[in-house]
Amino acid sequence: MSKVISVFGSSKPREGDKEYRLAQELGRELARAGFVICNGGYGGIMEASARGAKEAGGQTIGVTVKIYSRTANRWVDKEIRTKSLVERLANLVDTADAYVILKGGTGTLLELAYVWEFINKGMIPEKPIVLVGDFWKSVVETLREELLWEGLGDCTRFLTIVQSPQECVEVLKEKLG
Repeated sequence: MSKVISVFGSSKPREGDKEYRLAQELGRELARAGFVICNGGYGGIMEASARGAKEAGGQTIGVTVKIYSRTANRWVDKEIRTKSLVERLANLVDTADAYVILKGGTGTLLELAYVWEFINKGMIPEKPIVLVGDFWKSVVETLREELLWEGLGDCTRFLTIVQSPQECVEVLKEKLG
C-alpha cells in the first residue's frame, strides 16, 4: 500500500502564484515517487498539491469539514467529511505516514505545532516532518533555542528543512524506506 503524505499550507495562493507553483510541483514529485497526497481538500496549497499529484497520475485525499459550505476541489479523489476542525486535523494527522509543511498562516502553524508536539511528547508515533523553503526557519530556530534553555533537549530533531520538492521527496523516500 502506498504511503500517505499530508501536505499543509496556506489556502490563499492562486494559480500562477509562486507558492501555488511550488505546491503543484511538490504534488507532482510526491505522486511520481508513489506517494498518496492528503490535505485539507480546498484551495490554495491544498488544491495545488492535489492538482500536481493528479497531473502525475497520483491519488489524492481531501479532508474537509461540514461547517464549511464548500466542497472539495476537483483534484480530490476521495473526500473525507469531518464534523469539526479538530476532527479534521486529527484525521489529517492520523491518516499520514509523513507531513510536509509549506508557507502558511496561523492554521498551518497550528498543524505544524500539533504534529510536532504530539511526536515530541510521544503521543503519536514518530513520523517525518519536512518543511519546504525558509518560511518556517526562524520559527524553528527560535523554538530550538528556547526549548534547549528549558532543558527539554533539541525537539527540532523531528524536523527537516529542505529547499525544493525534489529534496523533500528524497528525504521522505529515505525516512519511509
